[in-house]
This record gives sequence, C-alpha cells and structure tokens, in this order.
Amino acid sequence: RVFVNRSLRLDKIKYYGFDMDYTLAVYKSPEYECLNFNQVVKRMVDIGYPEDLLKFEYDPSFPVRGLWFDRTFGNLLKVDPYGNILVCVHGFHFMSAAEISELYPNKFIQAQPNDDRIYVLNTLFNLPETYLLACLIDYLTNSPESVVEKTGVRIGDVFMSYISIHNDVRAAIDWVHIKGSMKQETVDNMDKYVVKEPKIPMLLHRMREAGAKVFLVTNSDYWYTEKVMTYLFDYPHGPTDTNGYIPNKRPTIKQTGKMKDDSPWRPWKSYFDAIIVDARKPLFFGEGTPLRKVDCETGKLALGSYIGRMQPNTVYCGGNSELLSEIMGAKGKDVLYVGDHIFGDILKSKKSHGWRTFLVVPELAQELHVWTDKQDLFSRLQNFDHLLADVYRELDSRHKEIPDISSLQKAIKEVTHEMDMSYGMMGSLFRSGSRQTYFANQVIRFADLYATSFINLMYYPFSYFFRAPHVLMPHESTVSHDTKFEPESPMATRARPWESNMATRGRSWSVEPDISSPRGRLTQAATLPCVDGHKIRPMLPRQITHTHDEDDDSEESLPSEEDTMDPASAEATQVAEK
Repeated sequence: RVFVNRSLRLDKIKYYGFDMDYTLAVYKSPEYECLNFNQVVKRMVDIGYPEDLLKFEYDPSFPVRGLWFDRTFGNLLKVDPYGNILVCVHGFHFMSAAEISELYPNKFIQAQPNDDRIYVLNTLFNLPETYLLACLIDYLTNSPESVVEKTGVRIGDVFMSYISIHNDVRAAIDWVHIKGSMKQETVDNMDKYVVKEPKIPMLLHRMREAGAKVFLVTNSDYWYTEKVMTYLFDYPHGPTDTNGYIPNKRPTIKQTGKMKDDSPWRPWKSYFDAIIVDARKPLFFGEGTPLRKVDCETGKLALGSYIGRMQPNTVYCGGNSELLSEIMGAKGKDVLYVGDHIFGDILKSKKSHGWRTFLVVPELAQELHVWTDKQDLFSRLQNFDHLLADVYRELDSRHKEIPDISSLQKAIKEVTHEMDMSYGMMGSLFRSGSRQTYFANQVIRFADLYATSFINLMYYPFSYFFRAPHVLMPHESTVSHDTKFEPESPMATRARPWESNMATRGRSWSVEPDISSPRGRLTQAATLPCVDGHKIRPMLPRQITHTHDEDDDSEESLPSEEDTMDPASAEATQVAEK
C-alpha cells in the first residue's frame, strides 16, 4: 500500500528522484543500528568516557524516531505538534506528570528558530544516538560519585553539562561515519547489513520506460555510493522481461514456460539520468555547493563548476536543487522525490521547489501490525467512550451532582498504556493515545505519499490517481449523515440554491429585509438589483473554481451559467442587469 496525504497523479510525474541511504539501500534492523551504536560507544571511550560504557547493548525496543532531545535538562521528549510533552525520559527514568511540570510549566516546550536547545532526532540514523544518550545520562546520573544538578552532572571537580555530553556524542557519530570504519565494515559485510531488493532495477527501468527521467541525490560520498549501488544491482540478468515477471514472486500459469530473465546485465549508473553524490542535503535545497564532475576511475573531482548537460553513466558531486532542475528541465510539480529524512529530503524539497514528495517509513509495517493485531484494545477504548457518554447523557447545566468517573478514567489510561507499549517503550511513532506526535504532523504536512518502501509503487500503473481521503474534523467524524440537523444559529444560511433546471438559471437571488433575521433572508427575484449599471453581488459560480485536490487543475470545467442559457434568456438577463 501507498498512503496519500495529498492527491497525486503519476501520469503527471516526469522526474523521479531518489535518496540512497534507507531509501534505495535499506539497512537491516537491528543489525545496522547495533553496528553504529557499538562503534560510537567505542569512540566515546577512546576520547575519555568510562570503559563501563562498553557493557551497554543496543535495545531496539527503546528508541523511536521524532523525539526531541532537550540539551539543557538532558531529557528525551515525545511531543505533539504544538510542543505539549507526551513522554519525558531522563536516562532510563520515565518521568511522572509532577516531575515533568517542575521542569516544564504546563508540560509545554517550544523549539525556537535560532535556539539550539532542542535537537530533533528525525532520522533512522538517529535511533542508536537516541539510545546512547539515554545510556550515558542514566550511567552518569546514577554513579555513586556523581552529584546531579539541573543542567548536568558534577563528578568531583569536573562538571559535565548535558549540552557538552550531547556535543561529544554528535562529534563521535560524525567521526565514526567520516573517519572511522563504519562504512568499511558495512561494505565488507553487505549481506549482513544491507537489504538486497531484486525489484529495484525493474521498477527504475519501468519508470524510464514510461517516459520519466530518474535521478539520484545522496549525501554519501562516491566511494561508498559506488560500493552500495553495485551491490544492489548485482544480478546476472537485466531489469525486466517481456512477460512482466517479478523476481522472488511465484509466476502465474500464463507466465510459466515463457519467463525470460536473460536480458543483458546493466551497470547501476545506466538506470539513472543524473547522479549526484556528496549533495550535503538539506544545504542542497538551498544555496548548495559547486557542481563538479567525478572521475569514476579515481574518485577525484574535476576542477571548476560544471554547467553543461547531465551526461549518461556520469557522476557529479555537490550542486543544488535549482541547478539540477535547470539542467534537467524539471519544474516543481513534475518531480516526485523519494526519501526517508522528513527534514533533509521531504520538508526542504517541498518548501524550496514545490516538489511532490514520497516519504519512506519502514516503521509503518509494525505500526500497521499493532493497529490490526491489537484491534481489541481499540474496541475497548471505543466502548469506554460510549460508557462515558452514557454517564452524562441525562445531565445538563441544571444538575449540581458530579458523577464519579474515576474508575472509567483509570480503565481508559490502563488500556491506552497497554496499547502504547505494544509499539515499544516510547509508544507509537505517530501518536500517544489519541494525540498525534510532532513527527506525524510533519508527515501529514510535507509528505504527499508515504509507505514502508518505494517498491510499493511497482503495484500501481503509472497512470494511477492517488486520491487523498477526506480529513474529517470532530464535528464531521462524530455526527452521522443520517442525523437530522436543523441550524439554530442566528447566522443566515450562506448557501445559495443550486438549480438543476437550466431554464431557471436566469433568475437571480437577492437579500430582502426580514424581521426575524438581522441579516435578512434570501428570496428569488426576477431582476438583479444594480447601481449605476454595476452588479451589487457576485454570481454563483457555475464552473469549477475551487481547488479540491492537489492535481485537479486539469479537471473539465462545468459550462458557465450564461453558456447554458438559451439566447432569449441570456439576452433577458443582460437587459435586467443593465
């Protein structure tokens, strides 16, 4: 399944862009996180942290994407879209509501634009970092010689602020990825750490076969990109066959005996119309860096900024999205960019150039598993809502007694907690009880499409219309269409009658004084009141003028009001208006 936030028609997409890490190259979990965690811990010990840290083992049930790290107080925070704190953890200690309120008045915190107090742990690469921060803070705050203060830990004559601890962790992570053996270890053990998806060559081939161009923009350097991409496309045959056979999928009876997987092997670069490494996203979606050509034999960069056309089987370094769009002739909504980083890939590409966006969310598989497997918990919560409504059903503002709902509230909290723990220690990626998380809000705002993998696109034709479902507000989702609802508001109705009979469309509607309504009432009139030959009210739109879907600009308009009138009625209307 591919899930839709904003409607999108694939036949309008002329360019498909891809990130590499965690998009084309999906790293195995928790093996890859364990590798990352262990190497960063070793680096932390090398720069002077206690060797006891080497005893820690990565626990994949603890971290979740989208948490905020409060660098001032050393807390991991799960927040809603408005900064209200849903979960607060100090080390391994999950803080109570009272403890949270002591540090954060009203259990609220706001990330300021130019303040580095909050560090958002948005990416899948941040999962080991999240757990390491919890390990470090728990170890240091619980050491016998430690004196815990509000913004750090004092050990003898040394004070370690939570800001300095986080700076050390970030420096260690950068060192491991840039100067350490992390990438070499990955390359030496591809089968252990990288998912080899046989459908990738076929899907990219089909995209280009459908007339679209395909490009790669990754932050990884050329050496690492070459190794990983070569592994992903290392098959003895080509991308497709004449029967639409999909590797690793049982063929149908019609396909049996006719399967062809002997199309010639192709190097990975031949699947792309443009390849950019060392892109330095999100900087790539702004000012960027000079675009330089890469020597694929030596990995060295050519002198000067490249300004020519993108050449096949060629790799470039740096640049920016505006230059790439100009060279390829791409316009905003022509591009569908696929990535896993909600900020570096999705938000920035959407805001800077209006690209259409596809967010890869591997955690979605577990989220949907809990959603379906724990259906009884969701049903129990709905039943509690009904019971709560029954308690207040016969009460109104006259009643003074206060019903006892404490047992019901306790039951709701217990079931909600059980549901949260089904996802992991930090709960769901997208919600806490009935409240959406900050990460969920980012997905809704900036990802047009999202799925566990971009490979899911293979099961849709390239003419497919992804139409977004209606997003219902509480007054819509809780009131049935069968309910008879008569407005009791003093507001006059804003709706004008929509007449299906073309012969009556020449009539006009005006507001006449009405004693019972301060705003008057709508009545049908034979003529349209005018002042000095000018209309005093707008005509009811008979054409489609309102945007209903993201891709509805090509919808056929309904005929205009005057176009549908017979000549005599149209002339009479024009005379009446004059």
